[in-house]
Amino acid sequence: MAKGFPVGALSRHALRRLAGRWFTALWLALLLAGSAAQAAERPVLLVMGDSLSAAYGIEQGAGWVSLLQARLDGKARVVNASISGETSSGAAARLPDLLGQHEPDIVVLELGGNDGLRGLPPGQFAANMADMIEASQAAGAEVLLLGIDIPPNYGRAYRDAFTGVYTRLADEYDLPLVPFLLEGVALEDELMQSDGIHPTAAAQPQILENVWPELAPLLEANGAAMAESTQD
Repeated sequence: MAKGFPVGALSRHALRRLAGRWFTALWLALLLAGSAAQAAERPVLLVMGDSLSAAYGIEQGAGWVSLLQARLDGKARVVNASISGETSSGAAARLPDLLGQHEPDIVVLELGGNDGLRGLPPGQFAANMADMIEASQAAGAEVLLLGIDIPPNYGRAYRDAFTGVYTRLADEYDLPLVPFLLEGVALEDELMQSDGIHPTAAAQPQILENVWPELAPLLEANGAAMAESTQD
């Protein structure tokens, strides 16, 4: 017989090595399965917006949507599909593919600024937004509306009719609404870029604070644990 471990000892040694490898493999499998389940359970948040949500004129990471993603700290997955210059009709055309691709639990609609600046009839704006709301709800997503104001270029009546679309849609579809996204920002010169339309990086935390009270309950209802304060 060749020198070395006795047959019995060698068998026990091999079994210990085999058992160790089996437990390691099992632990890794459970870890990966847990991570995959956790990722699958996270709500998906889709932001459909224009330059106000696309961080126009500032670093991408300084925008309010990026600050939101940092605040959530992995509790939800944020998809920012905002494009500078976007209109309600452009977003409505893009939305079906995005709903199919990301299957969001929450859709945030931040649109209207470019429509209002171009004088789009309020009825057409309302119809575009209603299409997006209905498409989102049909896909199983909850919707949050972010309202904006527009300059009085086309007169007070047009301005009132246009901005009134948000309240009307929120009432009709029973949606949470942030009445004015730039509350506490728009009239503060130091928080606005030189064009007077787009907020600076310093304004982004306030914008997030404007959105948060309406968004947090939707996140909680969709499984994001937001029990503790996550204020920056």
